[in-house]
Amino acid sequence: MKVRQECLINISNRSEDLDNSNDSEDINRASKKTKENIKTSAKESRGLYELKQHKPLRDEECLDFFYQRRQAKMQWLQDPSQSNIDNLNNVRHEASRNFRGKKGGISEN
Repeated sequence: MKVRQECLINISNRSEDLDNSNDSEDINRASKKTKENIKTSAKESRGLYELKQHKPLRDEECLDFFYQRRQAKMQWLQDPSQSNIDNLNNVRHEASRNFRGKKGGISEN
């Protein structure tokens, strides 16, 4: 609660400065200043929080597995024979193993 009150006080102090500015100011400029005041007040009272950078989900190898899995499924849909079912299951298994390895950072080569 203390942080919230501090932030609200900072915002109100900054908005008083905005109220004292010229009335001929553009509404967009006033809106931009208000947004900046809120961000600045929040940073001062709460601190800056930076998001973690994640590694990309898909690389070329993953895209190849997506394509192989799609092709195997299309073959199975066109001809639901036992060999196509086995092929689809094998491709799914390999793709899942690859994706799990990529997610956990473990390379299975």
